[in-house]
Amino acid sequence: MRILHHPSTDPSFNLAAEEWLLRNSDEDVFMLWRNARAVIVGRNQNTLAEINVDFVRENGISVVRRLTGGGAVFHDLGNLNFTFIKLGNAPGLLDFRCFAQPMVDALQALGLPCGFTGRNDLEVSGRKISGNAQYMHRDRVLHHGTLLFSADLEVLSSVLRPGEAKYAGKAVKSVRSRVGNIADFLDHPMSIEEFMAFLLERMAGGPVLQNLDLRREEAEAIHLLADEKYRSWEWNYGHVPDYAFARETRTDGGVLDIRLDVRKGRLEDIRILGDYFGVRDVKELEDRLRGCPHTRTDLTARLGEVALEAYMQNVSREVFLDCLF
Repeated sequence: MRILHHPSTDPSFNLAAEEWLLRNSDEDVFMLWRNARAVIVGRNQNTLAEINVDFVRENGISVVRRLTGGGAVFHDLGNLNFTFIKLGNAPGLLDFRCFAQPMVDALQALGLPCGFTGRNDLEVSGRKISGNAQYMHRDRVLHHGTLLFSADLEVLSSVLRPGEAKYAGKAVKSVRSRVGNIADFLDHPMSIEEFMAFLLERMAGGPVLQNLDLRREEAEAIHLLADEKYRSWEWNYGHVPDYAFARETRTDGGVLDIRLDVRKGRLEDIRILGDYFGVRDVKELEDRLRGCPHTRTDLTARLGEVALEAYMQNVSREVFLDCLF
């Protein structure tokens, strides 16, 4: 089995690395990696329904969709991620416990009462410290999981809390679980770097070779996949089930009642209702926004230099954009 630990903390690159290795590796893989602050959304989720849009935008937190299903999770440098890629797996046979067991054994070796629980979680003393997910490609399986070591749990709870907006559709919101950090359970303190070294040595069955990085040609191909897919709006936001959105907000200009129908991540229909005043027909504004991707950046650009005051008096551009999420 090939052991990998590369230095990138770019979430788009790291998720692309998993997919590329799943499709192209000629041997089984175990990989450790970390992401800078990011929300990692499950393959089948409605991104906007999972994140606190304002918090993510204001704090410059990346949002990237992963290949596997399950719920949205927050990553930062205090969170360690592990990936197994196994070739020649029997199609349709996904065994979460088999792949998670080495992590359970490692944590138990450190004196933690760790166990597998529920569908895909690892817990220590009733606190979730790991979530796991899997994806099949032909006869290959990718299994990955998180290991909360010293993550910022306050940001974690803030970034995954949806705002007041109401979404309805086929996408299912994640269940927020009670979580804990591995570092808080250790009898003898260790850094996350020491923890990584400990896991790598256990997986290697002895001292680890120095060069655990991706090969140059692999990294080049992964960068290309990251640019084409994992940095794209189509994958991260547009790859969602259709949904309806409604939000009623009291503004200085009166109540705004926004109704959206979103198809493939774009506004198929929009109604701007309420008791506000305006001298122009708001249908003009609705027509202008129809077909726009449901992101703040795209909607801001679509509004352009429109004199919003003509459609809704005393409603600022920022307040109006806030009402759309």
